[in-house]
Order: sequence, then structure tokens, then C-alpha cells
Amino acid sequence: MSSTSPVRHARRALIWLCVLTVGLLGILIAGVSSGQAQTTPKLALDLEGGTQMILAPRVDGNESINDEQLQQAVEIIRQRVDGSGVSEAEISTQSGRNVVVSLPGTPDAQTRELIQASANMEFRPVIMAGSYGATPEAERLADEELPEPSGEPENASDTNWITPELYREFEAFDCEAALQERSIEAADPEQPTITCDPEMMVKYIVGPVEVDGDRIADANYGPARNSQGFQTGGWAVQLSFDSTGASEFREVTSRLVTLQGAQNQFAIMLDGLVVSAPTANAVIPDGNAEITGNFTEESAQQLAEQLKYGALPISFDIQSEQQISATLGANQLQMGLIAGVIGLVLVAVYSLFQYRTLGLVTLASLVVAGILTYLALVLLGWSANYRLSLAGIAGIVVAIGLTADSFIVYFERIRDELRDGRNLVSAVETGWLRARRTIIASKAVNLLASVVLYVMAVGNVRGFAFTLGLTAIADLIVVFLFTHPVLQLLARTKFFASGHKLSGLDPSLLGVQPLYQGAGRVRGLGSAAARGSDGSSSRAAGDAGGRLTIAERRRAAAAESAKEDDHA
Repeated sequence: MSSTSPVRHARRALIWLCVLTVGLLGILIAGVSSGQAQTTPKLALDLEGGTQMILAPRVDGNESINDEQLQQAVEIIRQRVDGSGVSEAEISTQSGRNVVVSLPGTPDAQTRELIQASANMEFRPVIMAGSYGATPEAERLADEELPEPSGEPENASDTNWITPELYREFEAFDCEAALQERSIEAADPEQPTITCDPEMMVKYIVGPVEVDGDRIADANYGPARNSQGFQTGGWAVQLSFDSTGASEFREVTSRLVTLQGAQNQFAIMLDGLVVSAPTANAVIPDGNAEITGNFTEESAQQLAEQLKYGALPISFDIQSEQQISATLGANQLQMGLIAGVIGLVLVAVYSLFQYRTLGLVTLASLVVAGILTYLALVLLGWSANYRLSLAGIAGIVVAIGLTADSFIVYFERIRDELRDGRNLVSAVETGWLRARRTIIASKAVNLLASVVLYVMAVGNVRGFAFTLGLTAIADLIVVFLFTHPVLQLLARTKFFASGHKLSGLDPSLLGVQPLYQGAGRVRGLGSAAARGSDGSSSRAAGDAGGRLTIAERRRAAAAESAKEDDHA
């Protein structure tokens, strides 16, 4: 049982590796067949080129934008772009006045809208709702029927905010035309305004701002759940406010929950346009609210991102937009690939020189790691819009050396066990137990460094950190599911078990047999190999050595030395 168990383990591990590889390949083939994926990784801005937009801040009169506001705007736009799944984007200021956004490829409409979405996120209570288009003149109220305020408004939901002039404007307001003309803008926060909800095809009269968007602490989305905690099959958006926002929102919901009809709603407005107008079903005392409705996963994600990154303090206009070519181009990509090939060749030469045939296991492991990494990059490009930059390629090149480290640690452990007198089967298992801890610790450090670098860095450096972490995971998979199982199987072959001089496990080269044999005898360079070619005698010697403990071998050596002294 003990002799066959490692073989079963090895075969099972290799089967799992095949299942993993075939599974990833099957997903990729399905994606390519459906036209949603491509067979190569998506390239970043520095390798493929893309779209560059120059955003000019929108200011009134002689107002100016200070550097702090501009830097904050850059950071928020960067968060928006990263949150939309676009990687390797470059966002910077230009001459202290504009923001330059460079995106790989051609951004889709959703990403473009997210970048342009400026910034005035605010919460206003709904006072009145109406049809999306303008009310036909025949259906409009006569002058004497127009609502007249009965007094000063007592709160933001009070209908006394609606003056005859505002109501006339509301009747004539056509949301479709206003959106085409882009005439909807953020209004005076102290006054009511007319706005539109393009999603629900409704227009509203909303009251003054009651909660500013910068009071939002966080926003996420996920499956909606009922009061018992079971999923309802829909999607929900969760948002939380800071302490001031929580207090303001509690007051708002305390009032809205007592109102009926449209006045029960609060409008979440971004840049003057409603992104959502949920109803208030309960008082929210702690600032943690959940918005449910007819959300799809995509619409819930978009609303969460708008809430999370919507508090941009400056509005922007797209001053210019142009297609840009690759800043580094195909030549740099070619040089990066050449560097990778050179590194791979050097590792191959070293492995074959140092470990002979055993070095082929290193090369095969690198090939498997390369296949897994390639599939992961392509699938991430499809599912998460990940793009490979030159910095990412540098991370992969560096990972070749780091991956080879794992094999060197393992092989040297096996050699140490052979030097201690174990046979190869035992050396592979014992060496693996000791090397495994070292390899896991090493890759954990690599992974931790990659995560910290990815979180702390921006731009292309994150691409380097990402590929470094990805290859560390691939390395662990390969070592556990390929390298060790293959060695378990090879240890039972005559070529390696006999210590053939080309196997990399030749006892004479490992120092298993001491050079001085005692009694004036010196081991010849080919003696061990010669014994290795004799299968039965070699195995017998190996088995005998494997049965002795270190202490027993030392006592035997001391006894041998004492005999030599007696002869002398």
C-alpha cells in the first residue's frame, strides 16, 4: 500500500492538472466561438494604442480650479475607470488646467459616460412626477387651475415649492429633447428643479438638496435578499453614509416614509440627471440603505459605481478626443519577448548543465506554467477586460527566474536526501516534505509583495505586480500538480533509480560515495556509475544504505577508521 500510494497520488494530481487545463481551454474555446473572446491577451495602451480624451473643467465666470481639486478629480476619474474594468489606463493633469484620460482600445459607451459623468451627486426628495415628454398643450392646465403655494415651504418635500411658473415649465419640459441638447445640468441646491429619469422614462419636480453625494462612504451591489435572508433572484445596491450623511438621511427617510405617491421617493441625481429614484419603505437610522428594484447585475453594478465614485467636485467637458498610436509599439513588445526567450534559454542551459536529464522536468514545468499563465491572461482579458502592458511582460520575465527557484529548491532537497543515504523513491518523498514548506513560504512572500504593490501603486506598476502575483499562483499549481507528481513517477524508472550518470542523480557526482574508500583505496570517477548500471547490485546497495540511520553510518565509518589505524 505504501509503495503504490505515491503513484496514485501522482496520477491523481496529473489528472487534476489536465482537468484544470482542459477546463480553461474549453471556456476559452466557448468564448471565441461565441465571438466574445479572442485567442490572444488584450494589449494595453503602451502596446496597442487607444483613445485619448482631454477633459476641461467646467467653471462659472472667473472661477478657477486649484491643484488640489484637480488632483482629486484625477483620482476619482481613475477609480471610475478602474471600477469599470478598464485596466492600464493613464490619467494625468495637463498644464495644471485639464485632465488627460488615455484608454486602451476604443472605450464603450458605458465607460465614456462614466468618465464624462461629472460630479454632482446629490439626493433630492421627489415632489411631483409626470410623463417623460412634454404635456400636449390641449391637456395642460388652465391658468386659473395652476397650483399656488399656500405658504412658505416647511421642508424639501413640501408642494409649496411648486409655483405656477415652475409648473408651466414642468408641463412643457421634454426630457428626450433635453437629453439630446444636453441641456440638463446641476441646478441650484437650495431650489427645486425639474429633472428626468431616462431609465424609468419619468420626469420629476424635485426639492432642494438634502444629502450631498460626498456623504456616501461606500456603495456595493449584490443579490437581493428578503427579510428572512433568502435570495429573491434580483439584484440590490447597498450604500452607506458617513456620520453626517447618516443623520441627514435618517431625517429624510423619517419624513418620506409618511408620504404617499411620488412624494415617497427620493431622487439620486448625478450631474442634474436622475440615476435612481427609489421609494422609502422604512426609516434608515444608521445610514446603511439598500436599493432594490428591477436591477440586472450590470445595472446594479453601474449604479453602485456611480454612487461610489460620483462625488467628483468638478464638472468636465470633453475638449478633444483622438485616437493615439502605441506609445512604445511593436518593437518594444518584440524586445520584451526576446528578453523572455533569453531568460528561458539561460534557465534551460543552467538546468541541463546542473541537473542533466532532470533539467527537462524543469523545462516541462515552465512550459506548463506558461500555458496556464497564457490561458489566465486571455480569459481575464475577456471576463475582466485585463490588458497586458510592457510592465506586465516584465513581470512574467522576472517570474521565469522565480519559478526556476522552486525547482532548484526541490531538486537540491532530493540530492541532500540521496547524500544522506536514502534511495531515490524515499528521497523524492522526504525531499518534497522539506522543500514544500520552503516553496510555499517563498511564493507567499512573492504573492504578498505583489498584492501590496498592486494596492499601493498606480498605472503600469500595477500591471507588473499583477503578472508577478499571477505567475506565483501558477508556479504553485505547477509544482504541486506537475513537478512533484512527475518526479514521483520518474523515481520508479530504472534510468533515474539506478543513478545513471545522465540522470542528474549520479551518486558519484552527488558525493554519496566518499572519494577515499579506506585502506588506501580511492573511488574511481566511473565506479559509482558502473555500479549504477548493474541494477541489482545498485538497488541492493541503495536499499542497504537507505535502511541505515545517520548515527549508524557514522559508527560504521568510525569502526572503519579504527581498522585502518590498526593496520597502520
